[in-house]
Amino acid sequence: MSGCCDQGCSLEGLRERQRGTLRAVLAINAVMFVVIVAAALYGRSTSLLADSLDNLGDALTYGLSLYAVARGARVKAQVALFKGGLIFLAAGVVAAQIVYRLLVPGVPLFEVMGAFSLLGLAANSLCLFLLWRHRHEDVNMSSVWECSRNDIASNLAVFIAAGAVWLADAGWPDLVVAAALVALLLRSALRVIGAALRELRAAAAQ
Repeated sequence: MSGCCDQGCSLEGLRERQRGTLRAVLAINAVMFVVIVAAALYGRSTSLLADSLDNLGDALTYGLSLYAVARGARVKAQVALFKGGLIFLAAGVVAAQIVYRLLVPGVPLFEVMGAFSLLGLAANSLCLFLLWRHRHEDVNMSSVWECSRNDIASNLAVFIAAGAVWLADAGWPDLVVAAALVALLLRSALRVIGAALRELRAAAAQ
């Protein structure tokens, strides 16, 4: 009789489920980055650009998380720390774009913003659904869940910004939402980094 009911088999089954979910959300976010960054550049939208960079960061995050699935607690914490750094870097890129748009003003295409924010919302809702059952399993999957949850707020914010750009016939709502997304990214980065540092301290104490 095989020993597939012991703790080792259960752990391996958990890891396989995590790998399958991470592969799916990695593919979704990689495709959405290409689509939305093209739309952001065409539509001249800083908030949509922030959304696309969030997808890129998520794709990299899911790739790293896939690597960390079968690793120990210390490696998972190190990967989560790196992911926090990536989120922080994305916030810096969007902040730089906001400064550029303040110096070189323009009105983005609200139709592009609205359509692609809804497309992103659909894709990220699917990712959130797939990741739901893994959100409390370990620091690796918890940090992935944190990224995915932020995506929903980002998509909704860009959609609201599109409506405001249409009503005001001005580019400032796009920049306001982009600034809010920078704050959201910074908050997420600090939370992921804080959790990773706590895990590293706990691993060092063992």
